[in-house]
Amino acid sequence: MSRRSRVDVVQLWDGRHVLARHEDGLPTFRFGAAPRGLATRRQLRAAGLRPGGHGPVAQIKWKRGRRWAALYRVDLAAVVRPMTPARWTAHKAMMRARRFCRTHMAYVDHCVVGPLKQCRDCFAADTTEDYPEMRAA
Repeated sequence: MSRRSRVDVVQLWDGRHVLARHEDGLPTFRFGAAPRGLATRRQLRAAGLRPGGHGPVAQIKWKRGRRWAALYRVDLAAVVRPMTPARWTAHKAMMRARRFCRTHMAYVDHCVVGPLKQCRDCFAADTTEDYPEMRAA
């Protein structure tokens, strides 16, 4: 569990000073209070960017600290690498493997589950006691 500290003035990489807490070794902002120039992974992806190998420089927390998201610098973000034909081929092969039920040896229209890689029907009908913690409630 993180240890809360008092609100301090934090100097950002561009010289601005903002109010933030230091939790888990990073400046921590409330939801919606992050300064300009910082974005989450989803926000970067929506803008066609990726962190580019740089770690998070801050974080936001909400729901009393039960939810959090890392914040990355937008100015250091790199452009998302385009999907080449070879990448598309590899992606299709990976998704095809995730949709193969090993019990009745056929492809299904959803991702298989469990350690035995079974479709939903086989997984629900399976009566073996090998993995009781994986049974649907």
